[in-house]
Amino acid sequence: MTTHHLKLHHEPFTVIVSGRKTIESRLYDEKRQKIQLGDRIIFTNSDDLNQTATVTVIGLLRYATFHNLFLHNDPQKFGGESVEWLENQINEFYSVEDQELYGVLGIEFEYEG
Repeated sequence: MTTHHLKLHHEPFTVIVSGRKTIESRLYDEKRQKIQLGDRIIFTNSDDLNQTATVTVIGLLRYATFHNLFLHNDPQKFGGESVEWLENQINEFYSVEDQELYGVLGIEFEYEG
């Protein structure tokens, strides 16, 4: 089991801590290709680096685009209300070109604390 460290903005961090978000979406780049089932992820709130949330990876969902990832999974598991809302949020961080280059990953997890 490996422990990975990822930063999150305040809003998605608080949705994980509340238990409403159970899938984190990222590019399937070199860093995320190392994540395996059973690994731990420690999310750090980028607004307060003293706040962390530890999760265990229980699923890895690989897709070509975030649109497909969100379309084939319940948007509420990502902390969103709809596919469109999630796409608007994620497009602020990742370009279509990067999605085409790397693909995307949904990291399904159980919150530990």
